[in-house]
Amino acid sequence: MSGNAALGEAAVLAGCTCYFGYPITPQNELTEYMAKRMAEVPGGVFIQSESEIAAINMVLGASVAGARAMTSSSSPGISLKQEGISYLAADELPAVIADMVRGGPGMGNISPAQSDYLQATRGGGHGDYKTIVLAPASVQELADLVPVAFDLADEYRNPVIILGDGMLGQLMEPVSFDHIKPPAEFPKDYILNGAKGRPSRMIHSLLFDTKLEEEHNWKLYRKFQRIEQNEVRFETFMLEDAEMVVIAYGTSARIAKGAIKRLRQENLKVGLIRPITVWPFPTEIIQETANRVENFFVFEMSTGQLIEDVKLALGGKRHIHFYGRPGGVIPTPIELYRVTSRHYYQAVREKSQ
Repeated sequence: MSGNAALGEAAVLAGCTCYFGYPITPQNELTEYMAKRMAEVPGGVFIQSESEIAAINMVLGASVAGARAMTSSSSPGISLKQEGISYLAADELPAVIADMVRGGPGMGNISPAQSDYLQATRGGGHGDYKTIVLAPASVQELADLVPVAFDLADEYRNPVIILGDGMLGQLMEPVSFDHIKPPAEFPKDYILNGAKGRPSRMIHSLLFDTKLEEEHNWKLYRKFQRIEQNEVRFETFMLEDAEMVVIAYGTSARIAKGAIKRLRQENLKVGLIRPITVWPFPTEIIQETANRVENFFVFEMSTGQLIEDVKLALGGKRHIHFYGRPGGVIPTPIELYRVTSRHYYQAVREKSQ
């Protein structure tokens, strides 16, 4: 099954009843899949909107009414959705947004890239807010994380972004959905579904009173702090005895694992830390590892965005090597093996001098 189709099936099994989207490559298979599957879901709604802006605001409307709603797009389309994502965050409304990143900036191309990292992890739109960002590295993990995304969105009443790329979306791999359980129940005491028998409710983000706006922003800030404390996810690979640690996420992490296996065959002690949540970022495991490892190697399919979070985590205390390929170029494990081994031997020479 392709990653895009697996994402759609996992969303249906996770209780998604509303999907709104506008076509863009390389995520069109998801929109196509949801067009078919939503018709089979009781009460399911599928709308191919007239634009990305319309789609994200349809998500907002469905979320206000208490539905599990999702939209998806790719880089320039996600840029158009940012105002709506900011509104969702301000209104404290749950939603899931999938971004299958393509080469950029601008219209770029339809090849996979990781150049939306900063847009996703810094909120992307206007105002003081954050979105939880999940970065799967396989089709199975993509399917696994979709229910997690919906649950986190409902638990924290906040938008959640699934950050993939064109390769993950188009990739065909075996995938199982057997473990996906029916959606959990979350309190919905904020939704607008008719005020018969109860006081009316209002959801809005326009707060002219500066004191109220400040209080609201601090309330959001405290929620983001709770997310940072409770929702960090990561994977380590051959980290225990590593003398150099690669930090990569998503497709880059898959490539890095292949490179590390080759490096280990030559007794080069290289390990991996793979952020699964790129926000909140797994700062603690990187700092713990830095207590015994001097050299870190950031690898990403961009000119360097993840590296900013790694620098913040390490605080200038360790040496950070970098290798990036932007614009839709997909490095091979052999290519990364050669680059990493060169930096590894360089670090060994510097240590011996």
